[in-house]
Amino acid sequence: MLQGLKTAFKVSDLRTKLLYTLGMLFIFRLGAHIPVPGVVPERFAELVSSGAIFGFFDIISGGALKNFSVFAMGIMPYINASIILNLLTVVIPHLEKLKKEGEEGRKKISQYTRYLTVVLAFIQGLGMVVGVGGALQYPGMLSYAIVALTITAGTTFLMWMGEQITEKGIGNGISLLIFAGIVSRIPQGVGSVGQYLNAGTITIFSLILLVIIAALVIAAVVAVQEGQRRIPVRYAKRVVGRRVYGGQTTHLPLKVNQAGVMPIIFASALLMFPETIIQMFQGSAAANFYGTYLGWGTAAHTVIFALLIIGFTYFYTAVVMNPNDVADNIKKYGGFIPGLRPGRPTAEYISRIMSRVTLSGAIFLALIAILPNFVLLTTKIPNIYFGGTSLLIVVGVALDTMKQIESHLLMRSYQGFIR
Repeated sequence: MLQGLKTAFKVSDLRTKLLYTLGMLFIFRLGAHIPVPGVVPERFAELVSSGAIFGFFDIISGGALKNFSVFAMGIMPYINASIILNLLTVVIPHLEKLKKEGEEGRKKISQYTRYLTVVLAFIQGLGMVVGVGGALQYPGMLSYAIVALTITAGTTFLMWMGEQITEKGIGNGISLLIFAGIVSRIPQGVGSVGQYLNAGTITIFSLILLVIIAALVIAAVVAVQEGQRRIPVRYAKRVVGRRVYGGQTTHLPLKVNQAGVMPIIFASALLMFPETIIQMFQGSAAANFYGTYLGWGTAAHTVIFALLIIGFTYFYTAVVMNPNDVADNIKKYGGFIPGLRPGRPTAEYISRIMSRVTLSGAIFLALIAILPNFVLLTTKIPNIYFGGTSLLIVVGVALDTMKQIESHLLMRSYQGFIR
């Protein structure tokens, strides 16, 4: 792998892409420490430390949320806007038509996503500022508006950075920003574990158990991310002039985890709303009831979280991969699945297989998401936000970026990472 990375820096255009990506990630980490004017970060940090949901989003933003920097909201509004636009393509014919128009249609949908991101970022930022008004030096409508506009501008800048990395760098820009935020918190997490060990809060056995669990989770994530159900597809021979086309057998790959980490992020964002609202009523009977029976770590919260992830996994998979469209494309190019007629029988077969495969992926995502609860019970190490979800994002983005570098090297007949 190190030899492959060394070779990658020898290729001029690939080296330019890598350096551009690293430069953008450096700017992202720099912005995570630029404070928003008029906010007392220490007061807001207390709120973040009080809930694991906020701790999870602080991990994704690379500590920008806890510091309440200009990148406090991270890229979450853009992710939510993308999910909403994807869902709306199912119910709005105009968006569905744009999705099928190829590159021009995708550009138009991307433009709508940017507009929606700005709107969602301002609404979320304004709600965040009003909810934590005690963290402002001079509370008031003008202060609320200035702080909300500042963090909205930060999210918009991150959205632009992500698109620039995707276009001019290597890998998916939005995913790499989340990846950088999570990885940047590893040294702090290791330092915290070291302090617990020195203070006698945890034992060396707990630390070894944590390392073993992390290794097993990484292996499971790689296996599921690369797992596929391959459906054989045959193409009939066609004679055009003196040439014969088709006649080969290929396969249709159905990934076990087709939705990626999006269901977890979307379910976390949905559960974050009541968590945010209840913070405004600290000490009330409703807040005490929520914390006792529905707060993070309770059995009810864990079950609801898992069910939401399973539901969003099915919904998101249905949005990104339509069995009817896949069956039509196979039929259009003269293909068929052995033993099935083209058209509706093929679509029903693909839908049935996809439903079974998605169930495995959904259950896996749910288990990964609630993993920190069991890790806390097993290892007794407190404040472990770097759990299964973070590992899923890190491993998934690393595999995707590695494959892109691999393809660039193979195009030039260089030996890549995978041997």
